[in-house]
Amino acid sequence: MWNDFAEFILTQATENPTKIVEIAVGKFDGVYQYLKRNENIDIIKTDISPDDDEVIKDDITNPNLELYKNADIIYSIRPPSELQPHIEKLSQKVKGTFIIKPLCNEDLNIRSKKARLKNYKKASFYIL
Repeated sequence: MWNDFAEFILTQATENPTKIVEIAVGKFDGVYQYLKRNENIDIIKTDISPDDDEVIKDDITNPNLELYKNADIIYSIRPPSELQPHIEKLSQKVKGTFIIKPLCNEDLNIRSKKARLKNYKKASFYIL
């Protein structure tokens, strides 16, 4: 499923290079590692509590907008419900594609009517 999710993100990577930001990466960075292998991808990962040196410290409730400037794709995997409105607010400030992969039994905690459920192979997620 994670490879399918990463593969879908690559289908959206139309710029050369494509700037991608992962929000609230936590300890799982499998999708990041998959995407990072592509030479057309310029990717960063952020979290409020960086787990390694590759993670840039950022608080999505008060984001450093410079990190997201000119981002083509921004995604988050299983962001806590309380962070989802902040991701939505960031999506209104940044013109990129936003992808949220909630827990499989969780609804989104956002107000946007633009969010749509997408199924790609074995992966399900929302696009804003």
